[in-house]
Amino acid sequence: MARVLAIDIGGTKLAAALVDETGSMLRSATRPTPRTDVMVALAALIEEVTGDGPAPEAVGIGCAGPLDLAAGTVSPVNMPSWRGFPLREEVRALTGLPTMLAGDAQCMALGEHWLGAGRGSSALLGIVVSTGIGGGLVIDGVPLLGPNGNAGHVGHMTIDPYGERCECGGRGCVEHYSSGPNLARWALANGWTPGRPDGLDGPADARSNAADAPGGTASAQNGAADARALARDAAGGDPVAVAAFERGARALAGMIASTAAAVELTKVVIGGGVSAAGPVLFDPLARALDDVAGLAFVRAVKVEPTTLGVRAGLAGAAKLAWSQSRTAV
Repeated sequence: MARVLAIDIGGTKLAAALVDETGSMLRSATRPTPRTDVMVALAALIEEVTGDGPAPEAVGIGCAGPLDLAAGTVSPVNMPSWRGFPLREEVRALTGLPTMLAGDAQCMALGEHWLGAGRGSSALLGIVVSTGIGGGLVIDGVPLLGPNGNAGHVGHMTIDPYGERCECGGRGCVEHYSSGPNLARWALANGWTPGRPDGLDGPADARSNAADAPGGTASAQNGAADARALARDAAGGDPVAVAAFERGARALAGMIASTAAAVELTKVVIGGGVSAAGPVLFDPLARALDDVAGLAFVRAVKVEPTTLGVRAGLAGAAKLAWSQSRTAV
């Protein structure tokens, strides 16, 4: 059976899978991302997935950015040992296979378009809301990567030109309002105390959803001041936690409406750890979109949570590889 090798590289986890043409993952493995010698760990992971079976036809890689596609290099912000690292050529030399590279959020969008909530969409925006905010566009089934591979970087769209200074150096970026750490930062500054009694009596399913995010159970039980705890308390009715999600959702809505006006989106799929908050995020997002969107084609955009979850990035990387494989033929 024909298969390709999909690789997903982030600051905390390396993942790889053998994927067939239907999108089925025949074998997969993960391991933590080391602080140094990342390529050594990646080589061992590739060997674990591919070592004793038929060789894959091509390789697709999704990696945290920034990227330079022309050079095939990556400089992930949260991987300090990789600056201008020639990832595409390193993997090509290691495997001897045609290799394609894209951003991790772009692969998430492509994976959702192929196998998930974005299937059938002619103009899809995939958004990852986590420690940062990433994005990817898939137009007419083709990922829009941009000249250097950084298209769809919606987390640093300005939604308030007079707003707060972002960690990137810009001002009023949606990431500064809507990412997990920034949701918690604002809530703490406005009087939120994680796990206080009026934030603990929410619906059991909402508390469970917050705890089911990666690391969520420990955070919920230990009262950590993070987005998981904030989601739990918002589900329980804590007014500051609720306000934090409403503020973050309104920033997301402004970004989505602006992108829809520019690109004529038909669907938006939201993943990442913060999306595990469920209605705590998606209900105020729907209300905010109803308020900020005006033109009929902007208001028509459908917003849905991911259906693939953490598998979306690998699915998108596999789709990249299949595209390379078929082009090569």
